Amino acid sequence: MANSETFGVEKGHGEKIVGWLNEQSKTQNIKLEARLYNYEVSTKNFGYFEMFSWMGDVQIARKMIIKASKKFKVKVIEGGYKPKEKLFKMKKFDFAKVKKGDKTIGQLEFAVSRIGNAQWEIQNEERH
Repeated sequence: MANSETFGVEKGHGEKIVGWLNEQSKTQNIKLEARLYNYEVSTKNFGYFEMFSWMGDVQIARKMIIKASKKFKVKVIEGGYKPKEKLFKMKKFDFAKVKKGDKTIGQLEFAVSRIGNAQWEIQNEERH
């Protein structure tokens, strides 16, 4: 089972989207569980997002978050893209796409310290 904490949904829609994701996974008998963890990120180009974590299959998570974006007409962050370089650094990095439905509208770079219990922070963002 994989997991990620760099998925997000437009602020104000977190509980509705996470509830819908969990409901859909039960009705479709899919192994996916999503949880809000009371953390928000602010982007210059895309607005505010409520971050959530999930456990399950990454391909299913990506497909379901795009379905939720289309259904509820909200922007989402589809995270879990790892850098290709395997260099050891003091920070962990993760990359994400900002989507509205099927359309990718931007990219985000997250970073967090390898030491301690810090939250992911946006290091860089790019609009498409």
